[in-house]
Amino acid sequence: MVWIKICKVDVLNNGKLVEFDYNDKKILVTRIQDKIYTTDRICTHEYADLSTGFLNEQEKTITCPLHFSRFELETGIPQNPPAEIPLKTYDSKIEDNYVYAFID
Repeated sequence: MVWIKICKVDVLNNGKLVEFDYNDKKILVTRIQDKIYTTDRICTHEYADLSTGFLNEQEKTITCPLHFSRFELETGIPQNPPAEIPLKTYDSKIEDNYVYAFID
């Protein structure tokens, strides 16, 4: 496991979804207010890229564009079918104006 530099903080305007690839992992990063959320980017139900999904800033969820499963950004837990498996979430931090994620 290692801290990976993702992007500058100002790239993450509130509600923007940022894609990041690290080795074979496809990562999604977003910021809502002052909190950074980092999860896997591919829906656990069927292969769909969540960066093209729908962010709900109030509920802090991301909705899959394919079958509309919603996932909590904090925990990765699906909120409705057809997804049943949580998204992997990653610890994040801000250091020297950059966003880092702890990727295994």
